Amino acid sequence: MSGIVVVYELEQPVAARTPTAGPPGAQRLPHRVHAAPAAPDRPDAAGPRTLCGRDTFAMTKAPGTPSGRPGEPWYPAAYASLVCPDCDAVMEV
Repeated sequence: MSGIVVVYELEQPVAARTPTAGPPGAQRLPHRVHAAPAAPDRPDAAGPRTLCGRDTFAMTKAPGTPSGRPGEPWYPAAYASLVCPDCDAVMEV
């Protein structure tokens, strides 16, 4: 699956500090998992837009690379419920 980078759209930080918000600097969790074309001449970096058209500027690259084997998901299995349906539809084509 060359040329594809998996990126995470992260949760928005909590506006007001609350006891459930966690400590400052706590890791933000993925909110949605997207696929993006690799940046030109940088196969380890995402291009400017995901396959569904979202800006990748504030997104985080997922560790590892997508599997290129038929029948295997392009996204990390732990985040299957968070996959962007539009990116997934493009990846299935």
